[in-house]
Parts: sequence; structure tokens; C-alpha cells
Amino acid sequence: MKMKHFIVLIVIIAFGLIIYGFSIKAENEALGHKFIGSGTLVLFLVAMPLFLFKESKGKQMKDYMLTKENIDKMQQKESEKPENQ
Repeated sequence: MKMKHFIVLIVIIAFGLIIYGFSIKAENEALGHKFIGSGTLVLFLVAMPLFLFKESKGKQMKDYMLTKENIDKMQQKESEKPENQ
């Protein structure tokens, strides 16, 4: 199983937990809140870090940091743009 499919499966499970929590909330409010909370935790503490790890693989962090060199590149690109855009 590819990492992409694994992440999608985790997201579907998390949304399923959240939806199930809202559907049983009327009958058993405490259990509904537990399902909603656990779905939210799975989504943000498991699925999101896995997604960010997968997408950032092979990328250099220095390319996304605001350094003097990157500021100069941005200013150079801005000065090269035509006036009427």
C-alpha cells in the first residue's frame, strides 16, 4: 500500500469517527463527544503530519525560509515584472 493511500484511509476513518460522533450525540452525548474528539485527534495528530512528511520529502527547507538571499531574489523578480498586470 502506498503512503498516499494510507493517508487517505486515515482521513476517511477520521471523518467517519467525527460523523458517527455527531450522529450518536443525541442519544449519548458523552460517547458522541469522545468519537468527535478522537476523530479530530486522528486527523490532526496522525494524518496531517504524515501528509506533511510525504509532501516535504526531498525539498530543501532553506528555499522556504526568509533569508537575505531569498529576499534579494523576490525583489529582483518584482522589479522584472511589467507595470500593467
